[in-house]
Amino acid sequence: MKPLTPSAALGEVVGAKPLPRTEVTKKVWEYIKKHKLQNPENKRNIDADDKLKAIFGGKKQVTMFEMTKLISAHLS
Repeated sequence: MKPLTPSAALGEVVGAKPLPRTEVTKKVWEYIKKHKLQNPENKRNIDADDKLKAIFGGKKQVTMFEMTKLISAHLS
Protein backbone atom coordinates (compact mmCIF):
# COMPACT_ATOMS: atom_id res chain seq x y z
CA MET A 1 0.00 0.00 0.00
CA LYS A 2 1.34 3.40 -0.88
CA PRO A 3 1.69 5.97 1.89
CA LEU A 4 -0.98 8.68 1.95
CA THR A 5 -0.73 12.07 3.62
CA PRO A 6 -3.29 12.71 6.40
CA SER A 7 -5.16 16.02 6.61
CA ALA A 8 -4.33 18.36 9.51
CA ALA A 9 -7.35 17.07 11.49
CA LEU A 10 -6.42 13.42 10.96
CA GLY A 11 -2.78 14.26 11.66
CA GLU A 12 -3.81 15.27 15.19
CA VAL A 13 -4.70 11.61 15.81
CA VAL A 14 -2.24 9.60 13.66
CA GLY A 15 0.67 11.99 13.15
CA ALA A 16 1.49 14.15 10.13
CA LYS A 17 3.79 11.87 8.13
CA PRO A 18 2.48 9.79 5.19
CA LEU A 19 1.22 6.31 6.12
CA PRO A 20 -0.46 3.42 4.27
CA ARG A 21 -4.26 3.39 4.70
CA THR A 22 -4.06 0.19 6.81
CA GLU A 23 -1.65 1.86 9.25
CA VAL A 24 -3.89 4.96 9.51
CA THR A 25 -6.90 2.79 10.42
CA LYS A 26 -4.80 0.89 12.97
CA LYS A 27 -3.62 4.13 14.61
CA VAL A 28 -7.17 5.53 14.76
CA TRP A 29 -8.30 2.31 16.51
CA GLU A 30 -5.42 2.60 18.98
CA TYR A 31 -6.56 6.17 19.73
CA ILE A 32 -10.20 5.03 20.16
CA LYS A 33 -9.23 2.23 22.56
CA LYS A 34 -6.75 4.40 24.51
CA HIS A 35 -9.42 7.06 25.12
CA LYS A 36 -12.25 4.50 25.63
CA LEU A 37 -14.38 5.94 22.81
CA GLN A 38 -16.09 2.70 21.80
CA ASN A 39 -19.75 2.79 22.84
CA PRO A 40 -20.10 0.29 25.75
CA GLU A 41 -23.63 -0.78 24.72
CA ASN A 42 -22.81 -1.25 21.03
CA LYS A 43 -19.11 -1.76 20.36
CA ARG A 44 -19.65 -1.09 16.63
CA ASN A 45 -20.29 2.57 17.39
CA ILE A 46 -17.57 5.12 18.06
CA ASP A 47 -18.34 8.06 20.37
CA ALA A 48 -16.27 10.95 19.01
CA ASP A 49 -14.22 13.33 21.14
CA ASP A 50 -13.28 16.78 19.76
CA LYS A 51 -10.37 15.48 17.65
CA LEU A 52 -12.47 12.72 16.08
CA LYS A 53 -15.45 15.05 15.50
CA ALA A 54 -13.20 17.10 13.20
CA ILE A 55 -12.55 13.94 11.15
CA PHE A 56 -16.15 12.67 11.33
CA GLY A 57 -17.66 15.87 9.94
CA GLY A 58 -18.93 17.04 13.34
CA LYS A 59 -20.86 13.83 14.10
CA LYS A 60 -20.95 12.76 17.76
CA GLN A 61 -21.19 9.07 16.90
CA VAL A 62 -20.37 6.94 13.85
CA THR A 63 -20.32 3.23 13.06
CA MET A 64 -17.07 1.38 12.32
CA PHE A 65 -17.98 1.19 8.63
CA GLU A 66 -18.86 4.87 8.43
CA MET A 67 -15.57 5.69 10.16
CA THR A 68 -13.43 4.09 7.41
CA LYS A 69 -15.28 6.06 4.74
CA LEU A 70 -14.89 9.33 6.66
CA ILE A 71 -11.17 8.72 7.26
CA SER A 72 -10.62 8.16 3.53
CA ALA A 73 -11.78 11.71 2.84
CA HIS A 74 -8.87 12.93 5.01
CA LEU A 75 -6.16 11.10 3.06
CA SER A 76 -4.45 12.33 -0.11
